[in-house]
Amino acid sequence: MRLCILFTLAAALQAQNPTTAGRFHVEHPTLLNLGFEWSISGDANRNATVDVQFRKTGDTNWRKALPLVRIGGENIYRRRENLDYTVPEGFAGSILNVQPGTEYECQFTMKDPDGANGQTAHTVKVKTRSEPQPFPGGRILHVYSPEFKGTKIEPHFTSVLQAYYGAGLGDWSVVWERRAQPGDTILLHAGLYKPERLNYVDHMMTPFDGSMSLTLKGTAEKPITFKSAGDGEVIFDGDGNHSMFDVTASTHHIFDGITIRNTDIGIMAGQKEVAGAVALTVKNCRFENIGFGVWTEFAGSNDFYIADNLFIGRDDRFRLLGWSGFMWQPVGNYGSHQVKSYYAIKVYGQGHVIAHNSIAYFHDAIGISTYGTPPSDPDKRASAIDIYNNDFHLLNDDFVETDGGVHNVRVFNNRGINAFHGGYSSQPTFGGPIYFIGNILYHVTSSTAFKFSSHPAGLFVYHNTIINEHAVGEPYSNAHWRNNLFLGKNSPNIGIMTWANASDAYSTDYNGFRPNKGVERQYRFIAPPKGQKIYEGAAAQMKTFATLKELTAATGQEAHGIEVDYDIFENLAPPTATDRHKVYHAMDLNFKLKPTSKAVDAGVVIPTVNDGYAGKAPDLGALESGKPETKWGPRWLTWQPFYR
Repeated sequence: MRLCILFTLAAALQAQNPTTAGRFHVEHPTLLNLGFEWSISGDANRNATVDVQFRKTGDTNWRKALPLVRIGGENIYRRRENLDYTVPEGFAGSILNVQPGTEYECQFTMKDPDGANGQTAHTVKVKTRSEPQPFPGGRILHVYSPEFKGTKIEPHFTSVLQAYYGAGLGDWSVVWERRAQPGDTILLHAGLYKPERLNYVDHMMTPFDGSMSLTLKGTAEKPITFKSAGDGEVIFDGDGNHSMFDVTASTHHIFDGITIRNTDIGIMAGQKEVAGAVALTVKNCRFENIGFGVWTEFAGSNDFYIADNLFIGRDDRFRLLGWSGFMWQPVGNYGSHQVKSYYAIKVYGQGHVIAHNSIAYFHDAIGISTYGTPPSDPDKRASAIDIYNNDFHLLNDDFVETDGGVHNVRVFNNRGINAFHGGYSSQPTFGGPIYFIGNILYHVTSSTAFKFSSHPAGLFVYHNTIINEHAVGEPYSNAHWRNNLFLGKNSPNIGIMTWANASDAYSTDYNGFRPNKGVERQYRFIAPPKGQKIYEGAAAQMKTFATLKELTAATGQEAHGIEVDYDIFENLAPPTATDRHKVYHAMDLNFKLKPTSKAVDAGVVIPTVNDGYAGKAPDLGALESGKPETKWGPRWLTWQPFYR
């Protein structure tokens, strides 16, 4: 009888091994990347694969892309929020580093040695986006500040609201008689635009609160644009109000070249399960003395383009502070910082591009809202989000938080200097893949380079230069590490690297490590046997190793990994581990590799990630020797915005 039951169970499991293809979903394209999801059932033994190739429409030759990532079954939970989520079975992944405004033909082929059923091949055409621009054939509506005394170009207005809604003075701004039309450009001339919000006939903004609610609808071809006229700085000063612009009901609006200051929220763009902006563009702007820069938590917000802006918060500029509270130990000589500035940018939804911004003096720089259980509608999830070429300085918590991200969040080519609690965070993520590629990190006091906690899943860490330990021991699933550099800062009693694998899907190789001096337990590793998972008690099961060679012998991982030291760089020293509050400046730090160092040509080729490398093989770390240096921050900035 018992043998019969076992035979029946084995047969049932065998029957679940073939894969049945389900819905194939194309995510919102960004300027540089394309994302895809493919649901499945079956494949209990997880040996199905999806190969990907692509080409520009009209080209003959196909290019190989990274295969889609097998996801599903990973458990993500945070007890404090009562969050308990299991990733649905499927595949997801990105075609990386394509060109803006270009149509691509993308081919996907599903295979399974046990059999694949349904539609197992898809060929789709997807066009990347271009940077949003004003409509060239629209009306030009001129706005002048109250101090302007010169000749005014017609048609002209005395405030943004008057040009936008055709509104009169005071609370008559609710009367819309000659509202702006799709394609209009509201051209803002130099001057100070500051509310007298307690004045009943304030003609600048809405009386009482001093904010502006913008609710009109542009289109992709004909956006509504607010643009500096180029005759001097355009300054919107909130005079301490709560919110400057509220665009939660808008579509296709562009803000270009203005300054927003002295307000809690620069641009409010969406509230969870209420409303949110669509296709908002904020570029070439300056935010200063603000609590929040751009903020949406609405799942239907999509296709934001937030680029080439400078965000300057209200937090301490001369010492690095952390936060604590009743749940945490003291953080050093200085106690918890007050949250005067929270995030510079925080988003949810699909298709957002956050690029080339400089951000300093906030709690966090950029975040994806930790939304909770992802919506069932794939178009309402935090997926297909690009965060790249941003410059971060002096954050009280983290540089980038992908927390709440679901699929195809791509964090690449960013530079982060000085963060107290963590560098790049996934706390948690819901299946992935989440890509961390080509990022730089220097001086994170907590020895948490990547804050992988609350059991995130789907983490791909490639080509990062990390001047810090990675000591997080909370389990995560489906994590893969390649071509990174981890150099310790001589933190006492802390090893250089921890791998805390919750599932049997993991890999790590071709990375470089600089161990901390005088520490015996340099490398910590845990991974469950095939078919099992580890979520609880991981710390007690950690195996420790003094050398990389010992780790490889015991685990089979890092067969091509190397140990390095600071002499691989042209000129770089570690931060002082014992001075937690010290502030370092990017202008003083050189992350370039010496052409003769052992980190050069020590990496492995990763399609669409390091194509075009110089030399015999890709280098380790974020900066390829012999290639032009990355441009971080706004492309219009020719000076260093963060000073001593």
